[in-house]
Amino acid sequence: MPHELPSLAYDFNALEPHIDEQTMRIHHGKHHATYVAKLNEALDKHPELHKKPLEDLLRGLASVPDDIRGAVNNHGGGHSNHSIFWKNMKPGGGGQPAGALADAIKSTFGGFDDFKAKFTAAAANRFGSGWAWLCRDAGGKLVIQDFPNQDSPLTKGLTPLLGVDVWEHAYYLKYQNRRPDYLAAWWNLINWADVAERFGR
Repeated sequence: MPHELPSLAYDFNALEPHIDEQTMRIHHGKHHATYVAKLNEALDKHPELHKKPLEDLLRGLASVPDDIRGAVNNHGGGHSNHSIFWKNMKPGGGGQPAGALADAIKSTFGGFDDFKAKFTAAAANRFGSGWAWLCRDAGGKLVIQDFPNQDSPLTKGLTPLLGVDVWEHAYYLKYQNRRPDYLAAWWNLINWADVAERFGR
């Protein structure tokens, strides 16, 4: 089955004032939709790959045929990254995590404030377009890593838990070149229940 654009769990204006309605409409309905369409277009060249889950395609990127590997990395990564990004946010989000996720953040980074500072720095200092992610590595340890363009943590053997999009299309209409202001606002939207569910898988 072709991959599909996932619906949002909230209205386009629900993340105001932190992310504006117009940005959400364009980001979801244009940018993310294009990644899905281009991924399906690439997979049409090897129809048997339509049967593979997206996560399996990205984790096994080296085994994807050469002629579509770049497209699967770019468009499949974009589809996967955005699908997580939308769920990582919710109206009235923010605050801090609890339970096992909070304990892991404290033991790994020294505390929530230290984690927040390190994550924000990774996102702010990612040159050009890309993402910052909190991930779990193969050994179960939490790591913060930034990636260029639409590269997915899955292609590096990491499990993505929390990601922030720092492509300009994610924030430029409201924040222009003020990426730090966008990042500061984004912390007010985090759906820690979703992040904790991913951490517990």
